This record gives sequence, structure tokens and C-alpha cells, in this order.
Amino acid sequence: MKVKIYHNPACGTSRTVMGLLREKGIEPEVVEYLKTPPSRDEMKKLLKDLGMTPREILRRKGTLFDELSLGNPALTDDQLLDALGQHPILMERPIVVTAKGTRVCRPADKLQELI
Repeated sequence: MKVKIYHNPACGTSRTVMGLLREKGIEPEVVEYLKTPPSRDEMKKLLKDLGMTPREILRRKGTLFDELSLGNPALTDDQLLDALGQHPILMERPIVVTAKGTRVCRPADKLQELI
């Protein structure tokens, strides 16, 4: 099974999901999105596959969310995509992509829907 994970090794949930994949004998393609953020087009495709908006993928805790006033309802999707591109830490994680679909695997047991 081909699997891709948008991974942050500093995140406990992301490490748990990585461990669960490996327990199942799956060695995923790992995208450390803080080092190699998705392009704007890749982010749009991820969001489409997730069925989410840019606002819904934003991680609030431990990020620049409040400093950048990203909770402002007047901000457009394009403005939020710009913020995600400039500050990939804002992306909720981990995101796992398989032939069965794409999910934010938070909590980690959401992985079961994909494998």
C-alpha cells in the first residue's frame, strides 16, 4: 500500500501515527512539511481531498495563529493559504494520504479509516 504522511517529528501524535503505520508493515513516503512545505497547488489539492477549507486546516495551539489574527472571519481563503505557505507550522498534522483517502489523523485512531 502506497502511503504518504505529512509529518512533524516533534509532534507526539505524528510520531504515534508513524509508529502505527510501521507496525502494519507500511513504510510511508515521509514529507517533513516544516522542512519541505507543500506548494500552494499541493495545499489546495490536499484541502480538496480532505474536504476542508484553509480555515479548517489551521492549527491554533502552539502556532502563530493568534499573533497573525488568523481567527479574523474577514480573512479570505487566499490570505489563509498565504499564511500556510509562509508558516507551515500552522498546518494541522499529521495528514495521511492513501488510496482509500486523505485524513488529518488527529487523534491517531483516525488512521484506521485509511488502512
